[in-house]
Amino acid sequence: MAAVCILDEFEVHKNEEFLKVADGLKPELHETVVRPQRLLQFEKHLKLERKPDMNQIEVMEEKPEELAKKQFKRDDHIVLDFGDHQVGYVTLELSSAGSHQDAPAYLYLRFAERIEELGSDPAKYDGWLSKSWIQEEYIHVDILPAKISLPRRYAFRYLEIKVIDVSMKFSVVINDVYTRAVSAVCQDDIAPLKMDDPLLRKIDRVAVRTLHNCMQDVFEDGPKRDRRLWLGDFRLQARADYKTFKNYDLVKRCLYLFGGMTFNEGKIPACLFTEPQPEPDDTYLFDFALLYGSALLDYYEETQDKKTLNDLYPVAIRQIEIGLDYLNEDHVIPDRSNEFWCLIDWGEGLNTQAASLAVLIYSIRYGVRLAKYMGDTEHVEQLGKKEEELKKSAVEHFWDEEQQLFVSGSERQISWATQIWMILARVFPKEKNRELILRTIDVNPRIQIVTPYMYHHYIDALIRSDEKERALDEIRRYWGEMVHDGADTFWEVYNPYNKYESPYGSVMMNSFCHAWSCTPTYFLRKFYEEA
Repeated sequence: MAAVCILDEFEVHKNEEFLKVADGLKPELHETVVRPQRLLQFEKHLKLERKPDMNQIEVMEEKPEELAKKQFKRDDHIVLDFGDHQVGYVTLELSSAGSHQDAPAYLYLRFAERIEELGSDPAKYDGWLSKSWIQEEYIHVDILPAKISLPRRYAFRYLEIKVIDVSMKFSVVINDVYTRAVSAVCQDDIAPLKMDDPLLRKIDRVAVRTLHNCMQDVFEDGPKRDRRLWLGDFRLQARADYKTFKNYDLVKRCLYLFGGMTFNEGKIPACLFTEPQPEPDDTYLFDFALLYGSALLDYYEETQDKKTLNDLYPVAIRQIEIGLDYLNEDHVIPDRSNEFWCLIDWGEGLNTQAASLAVLIYSIRYGVRLAKYMGDTEHVEQLGKKEEELKKSAVEHFWDEEQQLFVSGSERQISWATQIWMILARVFPKEKNRELILRTIDVNPRIQIVTPYMYHHYIDALIRSDEKERALDEIRRYWGEMVHDGADTFWEVYNPYNKYESPYGSVMMNSFCHAWSCTPTYFLRKFYEEA
């Protein structure tokens, strides 16, 4: 589903004081040199669209140090396994064997987060995102020996090196390959999860690794793609950070970046860039902007940083005011499901009308709490009344009494996402919310959850409905299945009913280390970890 949003008459309004605060919080990245852990050979008919038969992959017995003893001619290749997902800058030290080099060495490098990626053909990619995101390089080396430090940062576990061609008189020798892995934090600082279940400990470790690799200059959504700061992802990353690395400065930096770069009518962008200088993308997502207040409240309750709350409170309240402006005469959000305007989830055909109203109600509740901390009694009263009005409107327009479920859009679609957001909005009291989530599980709506982002909110809804054990089972089932499928870091898209689904026209473009999938560590450490 091609989805872009280019705003008309796009105007950027920068608060230089806020951006100065953000710049002062820019982290110095930690660097760790990592070398391959093993050498692999495998059949090239592995496909990214299905789980590989690991019996097709032959693990070579040589130690990684044996790599330097090999000589590579035309069409020879080797796959280096770095043992875990890495984000960093790669250096190759090459030399030659045989006669004097009489032609350039022509090399192909392919970086992969999952080994199945190496079985896909980038030339056949036909999705709607730019092919330039595919991590591959063609290199001519005129003079050997040579030390080649690639300027681009890569996100990968596997590196395939192929000699496209050399002359008949010499071979290429790969003396050393390593990456300078980078992150704003150190994973070794995090104690293992205190739970007996080995699967949950593994899920937590993978979640922490996911968060670690996305914590760079900002909280990136994915270190392979898009490598920028998305508000919806950031909100979930910050929650995970509070239970792990506690890097409050990076959270604060991102809050000020969003608060310091608004556009038309004071809207917060859905995402922003930091290089070569901070700039907002010309993309507005209704739900992401509204959730800024939730992120700010989480930060304040974690840090008690009143100065930041004072600075950014007006920005958060403005997002709610903008959201309220979208209400029609029936006090609901018009249906804009055919536009890239409110994400909710990537599910094909998902109607977002009812869920968008629920997100607005949810965000108003957070706005009330912010206003109470600020002593802003006027907004406490105004927003409190509006919250109750919109809850009544949600029931009046979207509740189907016969089906005992919420519907959305003119075709009265029933989806998981709509029920989940109505529960989180607390449209009903807790006991009825519990009945609703159990009813949803029983009915199992056809419009399924596709992303870990939406699964986060599903787990949240279960816990808020006093279904903690069921929530734990769902963490085991969903994220545990990703672990079973070989995840070193958790993925951007994972539909258990269609494991290789992609919103981009090709799974080749999916991110396999993605920020919004890291929150099992938040849930496990907040609600379940043993004291």
